Amino acid sequence: MRTFILASAVVAAATSAALGQALPDRIKAAGKIVIATQPNYAPIAYKDPATNKLIGFDIELGEAIAAELGVKVEWQETAFAQMLPSLQTGRVDMALAGMSDLPSRREVADFVDYMVSGAQFYTHDSLKGGIKTPEDLCGKTVGASRSTNWPKQIGEWSDKNCVAKGKPAINVVGTEGSVDARNQIKTQRIQGGVQGSETMAYFQKLEPNTYVPLGLPFTQTLVGMPVAKTEEGAKLRDAVKGAIERLQAKGTYDALIAKYGLTNNALKPPSINKGT
Repeated sequence: MRTFILASAVVAAATSAALGQALPDRIKAAGKIVIATQPNYAPIAYKDPATNKLIGFDIELGEAIAAELGVKVEWQETAFAQMLPSLQTGRVDMALAGMSDLPSRREVADFVDYMVSGAQFYTHDSLKGGIKTPEDLCGKTVGASRSTNWPKQIGEWSDKNCVAKGKPAINVVGTEGSVDARNQIKTQRIQGGVQGSETMAYFQKLEPNTYVPLGLPFTQTLVGMPVAKTEEGAKLRDAVKGAIERLQAKGTYDALIAKYGLTNNALKPPSINKGT
């Protein structure tokens, strides 16, 4: 028995050492990963109204990844548009903010893909009598956050499904964010909106009888954690991917997916730079 315990301890120590070696020396010495986030995207990353603490799927997953790698997380609240520049300047090590892995973004960063998303049309409950399908938005005004690629995707969808079929095009409005889009729908300044499919169920629960999804998501996007496109960034990228794989094997990832109602958004196994 003693021999077995000793052998187990040796294996555990070796495993721990291997995990530590997977991290860049600077991060290992600091004992922390500095992660940028923007807590305005529930249930992915937001703040508990009662405590003002960071919560959400990305927050808990980031903490679990760090624990798996034997370090802590230092969260930095950063404007979405500043996340990639912050990676390039070394202000942060990575970002967790529901960011889509797009080819254009991979010019300056590598992505560890960990979730599936999609652009989801929706309208207000008071308009559901006349707007029952995405096609009913032809000729209407639809808003989405201008910091995303959703406005462009709405335009492309409109060209194919409205204009090409002889219907009036959707009037696309770029909003200050998804919150702004929802507020404009409530006041009926716009008749429809688009946001990530991973957020729809949360807001339907938060504000019952307010938002009505239209059809299925009309795009599919991989959501990733960007890291700097450097030698150090590559080591962190591979360490994080390995940590997610182990969390998936342990069931931790699935538990978080279920907790935040993201069953249709799970990505298993994780990938690197596979977004399109």
